[in-house]
Amino acid sequence: MLATMIVDLLYGKTGLPVTFDDDLDVTVVAKPPMPLVPAADVAVRQALAVPVGCPRLAELARGRNSACILICDVTRPVPNALFLRPLIETLLKGGIDASNVTVLVATGLHRPNLGKELAELVGDAWVLDRVPVVNHDALDNAAHVDFGETSTLGTPVKLDRRFVEADLRIATGLVEPHFMAGYSGGRKVVAPGIAHADTIRTFHSARFIENPCAVQCRLEGNPLHEEQLEIVRMLGDVYALNTVIDDQRRLSFVNFGEIVASHAEAVAYADRYLTVPVARRFRTVVTSAAGYPLDQTYYQTVKGMVTPMDILDDDATLILASDCSEGLGSDAFRASQQRLIDLGADAFLASLLEKRFADIDEWESEMQTKAQRAARVRMKSGLNDRDRELTGVEPIDSVEEAVRESVELTGDGAVAVIPEGPYVVPRYRALAS
Repeated sequence: MLATMIVDLLYGKTGLPVTFDDDLDVTVVAKPPMPLVPAADVAVRQALAVPVGCPRLAELARGRNSACILICDVTRPVPNALFLRPLIETLLKGGIDASNVTVLVATGLHRPNLGKELAELVGDAWVLDRVPVVNHDALDNAAHVDFGETSTLGTPVKLDRRFVEADLRIATGLVEPHFMAGYSGGRKVVAPGIAHADTIRTFHSARFIENPCAVQCRLEGNPLHEEQLEIVRMLGDVYALNTVIDDQRRLSFVNFGEIVASHAEAVAYADRYLTVPVARRFRTVVTSAAGYPLDQTYYQTVKGMVTPMDILDDDATLILASDCSEGLGSDAFRASQQRLIDLGADAFLASLLEKRFADIDEWESEMQTKAQRAARVRMKSGLNDRDRELTGVEPIDSVEEAVRESVELTGDGAVAVIPEGPYVVPRYRALAS
């Protein structure tokens, strides 16, 4: 009997063990062990007391009448329960009344988080009982302040009035690879997080997405990142609390400070662990969509397709596992996927290049075409048959069988496995001769 290797992929809430026979040459692409903060509550309070590029939060709060704190929506595993209460307590001690402290969920164009989902997102009943917690609505014209356009690319800048008009503005979030903005967190929580649909749809247009610098883990020359920085400058003073977590969602890093400087420090820390050099390219790559909460929909799953592209060899098969417990995604995304299937990838992309504003949620369909230009994409999921058809990728029932078929097709037994999916970015680095 052949010996085997078992690798657990992040998949839904339970994970997915995948078995590889010993005749395969398996390379597991994982980030190195990340150091953990010894006491998360102490680390958060220390971050507030020793900020990056600004006074302490307690000093910032003095003399202010109102504050708005941005949090990411439920699609991001941000450890809100660790830092929201210390943030708010500091603001209250600084003299801001609880009724004037707003926690604003930066939904972008995603659906609002309500009820039990909102309670899970916030993670602390004290916060929900103490201050207003509300959702951003990108389609509410009256709820936004119009700043005009950015100077370089002419992006319309409209931001949620509750954040703009607050005396003290704080973004919070998770710094992790983002397949277009380079890294999440910081400025990205402001735009697109609390931006109007016109701003978001511009960011999601083909002129940004098709730019070769608009990729994961790249900030230099990235047009989306540069537009986001200009938008933050338009706002004036903005601060941020940034976190980095390990593969078990434990806190590895936290800081607080001026939004650009503190985010840059967090990115520098994260980049040491989340980008992994790989010495060869592969014709069989197995990955995930990062498990719950990111893989609840196929819409978010596309992130797992594009992250491994740097290590795909010619004629490669990319095998993806994503639970998709909530189905395909929004009605707008379903319509976009239908257009992709009806038109074909080339005609679909050509239609996007003509637009100033992307249709809502069609950007993920466009990102999918990037992956399909590079590899044959096959996916295991919990989708029903109709939704499987709308993905436009090949459905599979077994990752193991798909691996074996790919190896037999290519005659190459080398397989790369990325258990955390888009939370780890493999970078091809040829060995020195």
